[in-house]
Amino acid sequence: MTTLLIPLADAEPGNQALTISLFTAVVAVTLYITWWASRQNKTTADYYAGGRSFSGAQNGLAVAGDYMSAASFLGISGQIALYGYDGFLYSIGFLVAWLVALLLVAELLRNSGRFTMADQLAFRMKQRPVRTAAASSTIVVSIFYLLAQMVGAGSLVGLLLGVKSEGLKAGVIVLVGALMIIYVTIGGMKGTTWVQIVKAVLLMTGTLLITFLVLLKFDFNPSKLLGAAAANSGKGEAFLQPGLLYGKDLTGQIDFLSLGLALVLGTAGLPHILIRFYTVPDSRSARRSVQWAIGLIGSFYLMTLALGFGAAALLDTGKDSAVAGSKGNTASVLLAEMVGGGPDSLGGAILLALIAAVAFATILAVVAGLTLTSASSFAHDLYVNVLRSEDSAKGKVTEKNEIRVARFAAIGIGAVAIGLAIPAQKLNIAFLVALAFAVAASANLPALLFNLFWRRFNTSGAVWSIYGGLTSAVVLVIFSPVVSGKPTSMITGADFAWFPLSNPGIVSIPLGFLLGVVGTYLGRDKTSTARYNELSVRALTGAGAEGPAKH
Repeated sequence: MTTLLIPLADAEPGNQALTISLFTAVVAVTLYITWWASRQNKTTADYYAGGRSFSGAQNGLAVAGDYMSAASFLGISGQIALYGYDGFLYSIGFLVAWLVALLLVAELLRNSGRFTMADQLAFRMKQRPVRTAAASSTIVVSIFYLLAQMVGAGSLVGLLLGVKSEGLKAGVIVLVGALMIIYVTIGGMKGTTWVQIVKAVLLMTGTLLITFLVLLKFDFNPSKLLGAAAANSGKGEAFLQPGLLYGKDLTGQIDFLSLGLALVLGTAGLPHILIRFYTVPDSRSARRSVQWAIGLIGSFYLMTLALGFGAAALLDTGKDSAVAGSKGNTASVLLAEMVGGGPDSLGGAILLALIAAVAFATILAVVAGLTLTSASSFAHDLYVNVLRSEDSAKGKVTEKNEIRVARFAAIGIGAVAIGLAIPAQKLNIAFLVALAFAVAASANLPALLFNLFWRRFNTSGAVWSIYGGLTSAVVLVIFSPVVSGKPTSMITGADFAWFPLSNPGIVSIPLGFLLGVVGTYLGRDKTSTARYNELSVRALTGAGAEGPAKH
């Protein structure tokens, strides 16, 4: 059964007006929440960590809201709709990655840090080199992740308004960037957390509703759904088997391994996820957060199966379809319209509006968290503890000054993300997030794990690991088919891609660990070893975690 799509621009004007009205209402609510929360920001702890005032349940919702990004809701369902089994591998990777982050890093980092990832590294190492490296990595990883969210926003609002030209979609990306900057500069962590809580509730409700309606159409028979998806895709049984996207040749198989490695290890190095655990008052609340987050995230990724295969079964996903034209990024939203009654129905318009609004709230919440993370790292790590470290020790750098710098940093980082997102519109957002995961796993994860579990690890090892993993990952992405050499690359008409893989993880992640070992053995920082026991006590108990991470 093949269902042709009618572009939104051709839908009835009344339905489109309803869609836009509901969409705008959700955005207005999130802006109000940000303004309400901003009145409670008085200290750096309020701005960076929400005053450590959130309960385990609240933070669990916020963690889930931060993790279930546009890549999950829009990108993964789109990959499944277009590539079947191979697209579903993204769901598996993201879910397993969350468990790795929880088991290896999350609670230990919360107990031994204060505001940023660099606080934990700098506790037993030299401040300037480690904080500079960690802040640089945090900013680069955040910008990579921001690209995915903003590309998703362009596709989403472009569909909503019937916009097809890349120029107008670029204008949408600029608008999203402006909203993102407003959220961060005004609301800080408190505003961002409350937006993420609301977004998590809306996302789970919307996803559950669409999943129910999809299964209802197939008599709650998953086998019937998969059969219809395979038949409608035009690929038959191959749609339900490996190989449509990866595995066609040796390069594809290696690229798949690289993707899997990046997905599984990447979350444990994502700063915007890890700092969420600084917003709770103690370790018990952190563990409670984990319990809530696991339940929500696990349920959500199971439902992406219904979204993706439902889109494949009910929508046209052929070469010239709207789904394929958006690289799958609009599959979930168009599916909502279809199960609501179709493009010309009132029910379809309402569901389209609600799901589009939920997706946009998802994007806004995640970009706010990412921008806050990178701006906080710039202000707290680079400005206070590197550029003005002597003045900070003398009390000349006040908390008010630090927050002001963080707000200006948010504006700068937002501008960079906007500039890079515009040429990246042709890429699937789940794929873009996989690149961010590869950079995070290459640059941040080796240093974090070595710092927590290796007594001999020192400043030299941390710097080598972070810069080496970061540089190798970014360079390999620049010279990969992602940037040039293919019609779908960011730069068309150019070919300087000498690295054959689309994801650099299989090379850059082991290199990050190797350089951490080499740098450690070449360095002679005895202070790092001497303070290892103290760091271990902090990591296991949380004793002194809210104090300054200086020595």
